This record gives sequence, structure tokens and C-alpha cells, in this order.
Amino acid sequence: MTLARIEIDEFRCLERARLRFDPQYNLFVGPNASGKTSLLEAIFFLGRGRSFRTRRLDRLVRQGQDGFRLVGWVEGPPARTTVLGIGGTRQGTEIRIGGAAAGSAAELALHFPPQIIDPEIHKLLEEGPQRRRRFLDWGVFHVEPSFLEVWQRYHRALRQRNAALKPGSDPRASAVWDPELLAAGSALDEMRRRYLALLGPLLADYGRRLLGVEVALAYQPGWAHGETFPEALARSTERDRRFGVTHVGAHRADVGVRADGHLARERVSRGQQKLLAAALTLAQLAIQEARAPGSGALLLDDPAAELDGHRLGLLLELVRELRVQLFVTALRADLPGLGAPGRMFHVEQGRIEAAAEPG
Repeated sequence: MTLARIEIDEFRCLERARLRFDPQYNLFVGPNASGKTSLLEAIFFLGRGRSFRTRRLDRLVRQGQDGFRLVGWVEGPPARTTVLGIGGTRQGTEIRIGGAAAGSAAELALHFPPQIIDPEIHKLLEEGPQRRRRFLDWGVFHVEPSFLEVWQRYHRALRQRNAALKPGSDPRASAVWDPELLAAGSALDEMRRRYLALLGPLLADYGRRLLGVEVALAYQPGWAHGETFPEALARSTERDRRFGVTHVGAHRADVGVRADGHLARERVSRGQQKLLAAALTLAQLAIQEARAPGSGALLLDDPAAELDGHRLGLLLELVRELRVQLFVTALRADLPGLGAPGRMFHVEQGRIEAAAEPG
């Protein structure tokens, strides 16, 4: 599946854009603050239903406008085109797939699942567990067909249990939701463990190639090691009732990255954290491609930022090995390591112009 065309209206600094893309490599060139990242953000939003830069929809609407519009044409076998459409305002979004209303934003990724490596990717290691849990579940979503349904079941039971734990509620009410929480949470845990068994060896290989260190994953399921989820929930019930919230479960899971036996965020530099987080993303994309060849898309926002020429070359070598559609931003057209782009675009002050194609 490749993104063949996109229409952008009133998104960030982009007033209007109508672009056709190459199925392999697209390069966006322009100075800083020209709109290159906003273009990547629009492409990402089309596949994820959210931004990689902000949670606030009001920041995505061009100044002075009421809303934005994104439409993308995704081509996939056999000779099939799916139209994805998103209308956004400061209050919310409306998503349509093939002309029909989508049940959730997650359905977009079934047609166009983009990944992003940007200058802020080090936060995947540096910040709290929520970002890493979301990264983990994105990967599981693409290899476990029942994941989304189980994830939704778990979080529905969690919301109901937490509501029943509030002061003044019947102390027995929360227990009604325990069987569903335990069943869905245990299923999520099993799916995550199976996925990490795939991700770990790939990440170890990429870590050695990029940094020359031994990289391993450390999974925390959301309860203490050595306990089962039912045991942990039973032990925590009194505390849960006292504080009105569920303290253990799949919603508290985390996955740490260790470099030569130490937590990476505590031992390696910002540039090395960026490489490790990029390695995680590429390993995840490699798994996705192994399951559905030609389905992936990788967005690279200023890959040269904070990387010397040697490290940049190593990173782009790994990127080249993945047969995915590329969308890359750079300050100059002579970005080394990826060869000649199929299509190149010049971006300046929110205006995008396609470069003349050779021949």
C-alpha cells in the first residue's frame, strides 16, 4: 500500500496543496520553518488520526480558519485505491474511509500505517512509559488480528472498575468488573510478549550495527515480576479502593531499552538515544513488512539533525534495506545515502512545488 496522492487544506501553515507521490522515495527540501515538518505531519495524521507533534487540534488549524481537510488516495493490491478523508476542527475530527464513516482512528492504519523518525524521537526512551506503551501496542496491532478488540475490552472494563472504586460506591461493585479486566489484561500481556519475542532479536542486530553495543528489551507487564495478574489485582484491591483507581494491570505496562546491560536513557548521549529509538522504529517496521510486504511508510524528518556523517550513513543504510515508501525532509537536495528521489518537492513559506522530473 502506498500513498499516491494527497490534498491538504488549511493544515498548519499549509493553505492548499495537491501532491502526487512516488511509491518509493519522496524528498521535501527547504529551509527551517518552511513547512516541511507540517507536510510530514499531515501525511502522518492521514494514517494515524493524530499528530506526532501535539495533542491540541487547535494548533493544526491554519490561523484564521475554522478547520482543516486532508484527503489521501492509497493504492494497494490488487489494483485497488482507497480514499481516506479527515475533516478537523478545534473541537474534533471526522474520519471517512472509502466514503463511509470510520468507527475509530485505528481503522486508518489498516490502509496506510506510517512510522516517523524525527528529531524528537529520543523521547521514546527519555520520557515516561505512556509513549513506549503506545509504541509497543502499535506494533502488536499489526501482527495480532484480535488486538484492537481486546484492547478496547480491557479499557472499557478499566473505566468501569475505576468508576466503581470512587468514594461512596458499593465496595462490592468494582469486583463485578474484575473477571473481564483479568481476561482481557492477560490476553494483552500474552500478545505483547509474543510481539517482543519478534522485536528483540531485530533490535539487537540494529543496535550492534548502529552503535556497536548489546541492546536488549526489559518488559514490565504492569504488575510485579513473579506474580500473576490475578494475584497482583487481589493484592492491590484494598489500595485501589482507598485511592479510587486501579493500580496494576496492562495499562501500567512499560518496555525499557538496555544498552550493554544499563538503561539506555541513563547511560547514552542524546544522539545515541536517537539512534536507539530509530532502531526500535525500524525493527518494528521490518516486522510489519515481513507480515505485509509493501504496506509500510517511513517518514524521516531532518535525519541529519544531531548525527555525524558516519552515524547518519549507518542509519540510512538500514532504511535502504526496508522496501517501504519514504517521505524525507532535508535542508538541501543532496542528502547522502538514499540515492536519487523518485519525486522531489521544494517547500518555502508554506508553499510546495514539485521539482521538474528528469527527462
